[in-house]
Amino acid sequence: MQNSFDITTLVFLALAVFVAWKLRSVLGQKTGHEQPPKDPFVRRETPPMRPDQGQAPDKRDNVIRLPGAANDPAAAATPVAERWKDIAPPDSPVSNGIEAIVRQEPDFDPQAFVGGAKSAYETIVTAFARGDRKTLKTLLAKEVYDGFEQAITEREKRGEKAESNFVSIDKADLTAVELKGKAAQVTVAFVSQLISVTRDAQGNVVDGSADQVSEVNDIWTFARQLGSRDPNWLLVATEAGA
Repeated sequence: MQNSFDITTLVFLALAVFVAWKLRSVLGQKTGHEQPPKDPFVRRETPPMRPDQGQAPDKRDNVIRLPGAANDPAAAATPVAERWKDIAPPDSPVSNGIEAIVRQEPDFDPQAFVGGAKSAYETIVTAFARGDRKTLKTLLAKEVYDGFEQAITEREKRGEKAESNFVSIDKADLTAVELKGKAAQVTVAFVSQLISVTRDAQGNVVDGSADQVSEVNDIWTFARQLGSRDPNWLLVATEAGA
């Protein structure tokens, strides 16, 4: 009886091992087509849309909006003049001039223009002090460039060197915006704090001061042909402010 029990037990154990081995050989076998574990933090591409699939623009997370009222629903819903009320009072000549430009070039942003004008102002003043004709030529209209270049040449003939360092640009206000056909002109009144000095060949100060900050008032006019492929505004006129 004991031998029968032992033989039966061994038979069942052998069968269990055989079944387990077969299951493992089938279920545990790698085919090369297994999917890797999914990482919940990996960005997955949105499947391409078919032409017949409609989707609201706000639902797509792969749309990059370009600047301009036409691509900004919030801006489009806002009255035109209200978008730059901090720059010019509604219905003022400046505001009307901005509206005229925007009608031809919806991407025109007066706030961005003021920021660019301040950068151009600082670049031009410091380039003139250094005698950097190459930089000036890219930012000035021909008539203005000729005047700047003549002043640089005369300074060089005298053996003088100029230095200009900005402390701050306190104001950059639009004082006039005009559009005639496609020719746009924007006038900006600058108030800046500047350290400016001119030295002779021996290093003696002949104008300005190397350690005194002076307030400078300038009125500059920039121009551009709307619709042109060149986005740059050029300096076309300068005058000293009051």
